[in-house]
Amino acid sequence: VQLQASGGGAVQAGGSLRLSCVASGETFNTHTLGWFRQAPGKEREFVAVVMWGETYYADSVKGRFTVSRDNAKYTGYLQMNSLKPEDTAVYYCAARPIGRGNYYSAENYVYWGQGTLVTVSS
Repeated sequence: VQLQASGGGAVQAGGSLRLSCVASGETFNTHTLGWFRQAPGKEREFVAVVMWGETYYADSVKGRFTVSRDNAKYTGYLQMNSLKPEDTAVYYCAARPIGRGNYYSAENYVYWGQGTLVTVSS
């Protein structure tokens, strides 16, 4: 599975962005889709994941971000509202094979997109 993330950009605090993650093929539908982010000088951290009928979020984004996927289009989305300066980071989408470990550890994700930069100014 190859993943291509897009949709990043620069916004002011309180603004919104929608990230997209397009997968290369049907194997997308046998993987859960997660989103991670990495801020300068910090470790990569879990943001959100969408599985079949279930979504989970990091506490820091809960209530502001919404993760979804369209299996027919092999595409995942991360809608980000009420953005804060601390949301500034490179955002990555990633695919995890069904049953491989937990959903919040990056090590369990096998396929990664190239990352898209989100910059939120105050």
